[in-house]
Amino acid sequence: MLKVVDVDDSVGMVLGHDITRIVPGECKGPAFKKGHVIEEKDIALLKDLGKEHIYTLSLGPDQVHENDAALRIARSAAGDGLRLGAPSEGKVDLFATGSGLLKINVEGLNQVNRVDEIVFATLHGFQPVTEGLKVAGTRIVPLVTDDAKVVRVEAICRQFFPLIQVRPFQSWKVAVVTTGSEIFHGRIKDGFGPVLREKFAALGSTVIRQDFVADDVDLTVGAIEQAIADGAQLVAVTGGMSVDPDDQTPASIRAAGGRVVTYGAPVLPGAMFMLAYIGEVPVVGLPGCVMYYRASIFDLVIPRLLAGETVTRADITVLGHGGLCSGCESCRWPVCGFGK
Repeated sequence: MLKVVDVDDSVGMVLGHDITRIVPGECKGPAFKKGHVIEEKDIALLKDLGKEHIYTLSLGPDQVHENDAALRIARSAAGDGLRLGAPSEGKVDLFATGSGLLKINVEGLNQVNRVDEIVFATLHGFQPVTEGLKVAGTRIVPLVTDDAKVVRVEAICRQFFPLIQVRPFQSWKVAVVTTGSEIFHGRIKDGFGPVLREKFAALGSTVIRQDFVADDVDLTVGAIEQAIADGAQLVAVTGGMSVDPDDQTPASIRAAGGRVVTYGAPVLPGAMFMLAYIGEVPVVGLPGCVMYYRASIFDLVIPRLLAGETVTRADITVLGHGGLCSGCESCRWPVCGFGK
């Protein structure tokens, strides 16, 4: 139970909630924490903070304080790859403990937020995150809530567990097969290799080989098969993804035994993307846009594969909502709406 007490009469009493201090441009945080025993010297500061009255706290048997409730909810929702911040002002933040793919059970999240007085907010799922990044936060709206509401949320989290997690990127061996007679014969310089080495390295994987082949199905099939035989865990085939008569990459991936998940994606840039599996090895056909755009179909699909996700056609088709890159003058990916 909360009891309103005049500040001048509060010495020796236990504060029932955090009291925030805001200094513009300097800090925002609790000046006094819940559970603080008020001293005579605190009275002046409390008044400076605009507090003529405070709440002292005495909980009923079926009530939970905001900090305790938020901590219980955060613990019940969090899967692997997360750490919890200390509860403050009824809120607990969740942080990534390492680099990986953020996954949110959206249905479960929506059910949690339908419980009155409970708030749980996250970043968009299926995006790469790095160590220390705040990815979610939960809080209780009032200072005290019914224990039954927290129990209900805990039950939802068990049903949809994990509500939130960060799946670490696996360190894969990647092979690149670069098609194009103009590159194979040395007429132009390859631009794909350096870009892919950088992109895969940023996700914790290594390009172990790059083979160059002409626009020929047999040569391309041979390069794909050799890459897998030599231990490649993912094969990226670059070039030859358009509808020109000389572009043979889709036909080559099929001829190599690829089980095609999709040829084409509702993503711009990246519409001419192909995903297939040969055995358990993903084989991707990457269109030229991956070379030129900081964010493209590569950045929406490849992180999922490297986190151990099996990507389905349904996963690809839903990318259409948010799949249009705005082409900002200064790219802010992944802090933008692309792919969200």
